[in-house]
Amino acid sequence: MDMHRTPDPTSAALDGGTSENLRGDPITGDRYWSKAFMEREWEHMWTRVWHIGARLSELPEPGDFVVHNFRHESVLIVRQQDMSVKAFFNVCQHRGNRLVWFEEGSMPSFTCAYHGWRYALDGALIEAQDSENFRGGSPCGRVRLKELPSESWAGFVWYSMDENALPLAEYLDPMQALFANRGVEDMVRVLWRRVAVDTNWKFASDNFNESYHLPTVHPQMRQIVDEDYKATVFEMYPSGHNRMIELGRPSMRADSPNDVEPLWEAMLREWNLDPADFAGRAREAREALQQAKREKGPLSGHHYISRLEDGELTDHYHHTIFPNVTITASPFGGFVHLFRTEPHPTDPEKCTFEYMALAPRNEGQVEVATVAGMRPLAEAPLENLIFGVDDVGDFIDQDLSVAVMQQRGLHSRGYRDACLSEQEARVRRFHEVLNDYLEDRR
Repeated sequence: MDMHRTPDPTSAALDGGTSENLRGDPITGDRYWSKAFMEREWEHMWTRVWHIGARLSELPEPGDFVVHNFRHESVLIVRQQDMSVKAFFNVCQHRGNRLVWFEEGSMPSFTCAYHGWRYALDGALIEAQDSENFRGGSPCGRVRLKELPSESWAGFVWYSMDENALPLAEYLDPMQALFANRGVEDMVRVLWRRVAVDTNWKFASDNFNESYHLPTVHPQMRQIVDEDYKATVFEMYPSGHNRMIELGRPSMRADSPNDVEPLWEAMLREWNLDPADFAGRAREAREALQQAKREKGPLSGHHYISRLEDGELTDHYHHTIFPNVTITASPFGGFVHLFRTEPHPTDPEKCTFEYMALAPRNEGQVEVATVAGMRPLAEAPLENLIFGVDDVGDFIDQDLSVAVMQQRGLHSRGYRDACLSEQEARVRRFHEVLNDYLEDRR
């Protein structure tokens, strides 16, 4: 049997291109529509994992804050006077009123709209009406907002609702090492879209854990992405995260894989390579493209190129961080794409799908190409969209259209479990890690 490229044997990665390391837990339809299952996810998983709460660039000065609402919970993330960042449950300790109702802003302190209790940036209560009228003395100085564990990585503030959470570096392992060359913390979020979708949040985790759907759902990509599983690296890590590496070259499924088709031609011309030099051998241009970027990139202001390995200059690195974050490192302009799904507060058949395009600060560049067209090389505001009403952009619309159709099919009495190819092993692995949380094995 033809085999895929296997992980580096010196790493801790398991081979994600085979099911031999899996238990075989069924992936039943009720996982996607049952309210009871949704509540089990909340109690046993969502309250224990690490969440992305904010981008550090949203908190440039002391007093700047971002509120991250997740289902019925709300978290307040605040830049401190010493420029550190803290996260708190967004609730007044007096009688449970939600403290801050804005999604973002800047305040010297936070005052509850119910009885006027006022908190400092560090969460300490500093003012309470009739403070002398409390048994035991004034609550000021002894009452504080409930703080959550919070740390930063890749330019984002992460938090966990579990006070005994693993340190973020341990939870994310080995992601910090895998992104060591990228400089994501210094990138600019040039596009930021949050989309309401009528499907369960797990569709994206399933979808981004395989490339089996590319020939059908994204046929245009075959001109520039070799999605053949035999040329792909699939990795599974003990932490529950996964990685997939696809070669940047025309697929043998392309209409004319040995000819330079339009998308591949555009990539070559961007780096002053003559497509005619690769007539009849288009796939061999991958190495020439790496060399051209290596030689010409830093001279043209693309200084990030000097930090990357050859494969990182042309290939597609997809990282799925359990449970709901995917980060794709792209060879196009040094971009990093972040995708996140979050469940609807009450309906397991709805979610939000979030997309962020992060671009390096290339010298002399003032705008960059995105799925939404050319955008300024500057921090972009959040755009709230509705799938089916708004145009989300390119391949994202293709993925979401399938997700909505699949959500309906998962209700069928004719579906009992997924029949997966070996290259889709990481899909079942995702559900097995989820089951580990639900059954308190993690």
